[in-house]
Amino acid sequence: MGAKVRMPKRVLAAMLAFAAGALITALAFELFEDAYEHGGIWRAALGLVAGAVIFTMLSAWLDRLAEGPHEQRHGSEKLDPDAAATDRAPTTASTSGAAGFALLAAVTLDGVPENVALGVSLGEGTSGLALLAAIFVSNFPEALVGSASMREQGRSPAFILGTWCACAALLTAAVVLGAGPLSASSPETISLPLAFAAGAVLASLADTLMPEAYEKGGPLVALSTTAGFVLSFVLATL
Repeated sequence: MGAKVRMPKRVLAAMLAFAAGALITALAFELFEDAYEHGGIWRAALGLVAGAVIFTMLSAWLDRLAEGPHEQRHGSEKLDPDAAATDRAPTTASTSGAAGFALLAAVTLDGVPENVALGVSLGEGTSGLALLAAIFVSNFPEALVGSASMREQGRSPAFILGTWCACAALLTAAVVLGAGPLSASSPETISLPLAFAAGAVLASLADTLMPEAYEKGGPLVALSTTAGFVLSFVLATL
C-alpha cells in the first residue's frame, strides 16, 4: 500500500506517531523489561547502550548516503543564497528516506525478539493471539509509512516490495526459531538480544520517528502517539 497509494502527509504522520506509541510499549514492557528479568540490570543496560549506539551510527550513515552530493556543495551556500534555497528540497527528501530505513530497522530489530517470543509461546502450546495482535498493530503502520517514505525518496516499487518482503521473511524465520531451537534455551541467552533491540528502538524513536511525525503532522501527532501506546499496552497485557 505504501509503495502504490499516495496518502496525505498528515495521515502518514498520524500513522507514524501511532506506530511510535506502540513501539514505546514494546520497548518498555516487553524488550527491556524481559531483558532485565532474564539477565539482570548490567546485561540489560549494556545491551541497551550497544543497540542505541549501533542504530545511531547506522542512521547517520544512511543520512549521508541519502543526501549524496548535496552536502558536498554545502560550502557554496554562503556565496550563492539562491543555490542554498534550491538545495533545501533534497534535504526534506533525504529525511523522509531516512525515516523509511529507520522504520525498517525498527521493525526488524523490534520484531525479531517479539516474533521469537511468539514462536516460543506457540511451541509451548500457550495462546499467542494477543502478542500476534500487538505485533500487527505496531508493524502495519510502520511498514506502511516506511514504504511510503522510501517511495518519497525515489525508490522503485520493486526495491520497496523486495526490501519489506525480505523483512517479513526474516520475521517469519524468527517465529520458527522461537518455536524450535530457542524454545528450551536459557533466559540469559536471549537477554542481550532483547536489550540490544530495546536500545535500537529507543534510538530510532528519538532520532527519526518522533521528529519526522511532528514535522509532518504538527502537535496533533501527540494524540496518535498516545493512542498507539494505549492500544498496544492493552494488547500486551491481555
